[in-house]
Amino acid sequence: MAKMLMDEPTIHVEVAYARAHEQKIIALKVKEGTTVLEAARESGIVDYFPEINLAEAKLGIFGKAVLKPAEQLLKEGERVEIYRPLIADPKEVRKRRAEQAKQKNSLQ
Repeated sequence: MAKMLMDEPTIHVEVAYARAHEQKIIALKVKEGTTVLEAARESGIVDYFPEINLAEAKLGIFGKAVLKPAEQLLKEGERVEIYRPLIADPKEVRKRRAEQAKQKNSLQ
């Protein structure tokens, strides 16, 4: 983590990531003007979860996706969330479920 000068204004933020059965929230102090992506990098969360590729990961703040994490500035108290890639497309899953229900009903 880069050394901060004493007179540089700082903010407190959190960086969070969750696997199916494990999660980690790292609280850190960053200089004012830090972006979502910078905070994720500075948190060191990749040391705990090496599968995270911050260059490609979807990031958000309190459940809302951030389109440009390298540009979006953080505010005091915000939580950066790193999202896992979806295993299955939710639309496809719903479509498949509807087709299975239709087939089941036609057999009765």
